[in-house]
Amino acid sequence: MSEGNIGMSSCCLSGVVHDGKPTGRIDTIGGLDTYIAEPKDGSKTRSIVFISDIFGWAFPNTRLLADQYALAGFYTYLPDFHEGDSLPISSLQNIEPPLKKQATLSVADKAANAAVTATLGPWLVKHREGVSKPLIDGFINTIRMTPGTDKVGCVGFCWGGRYAILQAHGPSQEPGVVGGVDAAFTAHPSLLAVPADFDNVNRPLSIALGTRDGLVDEGTRGGIIDIMATKTGVEHEVRLYEGQVHGFALRSDWSSDEDKKAMDEATRQGIEWLDKYLN
Repeated sequence: MSEGNIGMSSCCLSGVVHDGKPTGRIDTIGGLDTYIAEPKDGSKTRSIVFISDIFGWAFPNTRLLADQYALAGFYTYLPDFHEGDSLPISSLQNIEPPLKKQATLSVADKAANAAVTATLGPWLVKHREGVSKPLIDGFINTIRMTPGTDKVGCVGFCWGGRYAILQAHGPSQEPGVVGGVDAAFTAHPSLLAVPADFDNVNRPLSIALGTRDGLVDEGTRGGIIDIMATKTGVEHEVRLYEGQVHGFALRSDWSSDEDKKAMDEATRQGIEWLDKYLN
């Protein structure tokens, strides 16, 4: 198994902005600006919290996905856990090449792009676990106390993917801290500590990984599968998407039938998992 944190790289700064107009609304929940996508019946019975990637709550792709979950019957919240400090969407086009090209760059090519480290490193320090997890825990506490809410799940991508795993640990035992969800879905998580981040998982957890994800290599994937296999009392799944790179479930190129299919399947994976375990 892999030990320690599996970091983030320039793969996190690549991808495609999708066409479409989000149909939700914006409100302030628990002190955070939040995009809200409501199901047709407006019911909060099954609520889910999106934990975004580094591009944050305003990234059109993430809002469009939140709309899809709402159409599937979930009351969906997408909070600004970066508190106005998400990385600019222009980074997708101006700093890094598209995902597929990014995954094939040589070590020398990657090293030459100093802008990535300059942009990403300080941001990660500013939004480290000690800062971000209390915000996420607090928001989930707020949702749990919202009238009409029964079950709460979460969906996380990339930077937010690790926090979805941590929320699958269930309620915290620390005084004054609760957090924890009833079920979680994560796609291409980053900054993982394997096996540590998975040791305490005790809520249903679904994981989507690409076989060419530069941040979750074959050894790390094997470590995740091994540790989850020991959790015979916890419902879980790990699905591998052949040929897909980091970010595929959120920032794939829709002009590629293969990539669009993988993204659609990952969306279906998350929806079906939460539909099963938030009932």
